[in-house]
Amino acid sequence: MKQTYLTLAAIAILFTATNCKSETEKVEEATADVVEAGKDLEEANTDYQVEVDKYRIETAEKIAENEKSIKEFNLRVASEKKEAREEYKKKIAELEAKNSDLKMKMDNYKADSKENWEKFKVEFSRDMDELGAAFKDLTVKNVK
Repeated sequence: MKQTYLTLAAIAILFTATNCKSETEKVEEATADVVEAGKDLEEANTDYQVEVDKYRIETAEKIAENEKSIKEFNLRVASEKKEAREEYKKKIAELEAKNSDLKMKMDNYKADSKENWEKFKVEFSRDMDELGAAFKDLTVKNVK
């Protein structure tokens, strides 16, 4: 009977020794996991910020192109008949206001989360595409 207890005790000691890590090892592993997670988060935030900055530059270029187009339209419209000129000036003013609103929207956007950024970017891209199409429509009408 003593031998059975000794055998069980030996098995318990071996099991505990081989399957359980010391508290120090557990803390070290947890610390390493936290450090790794922190590095991953920092990298993701850096990638996210780079994406936001790149998109801001791209849209600033598009907005500048739109402003240039507006100036060109105003020069072309000056040679149109009075009735056509008034109609074009009204449309140009609408496009100019939309372009200005988009510029302000981008300038005021605060990059607070990846999810909100994705939503903002989809909506903003759609608005920019619509504005680009409106510029093209005005050009086509102006050429005729």
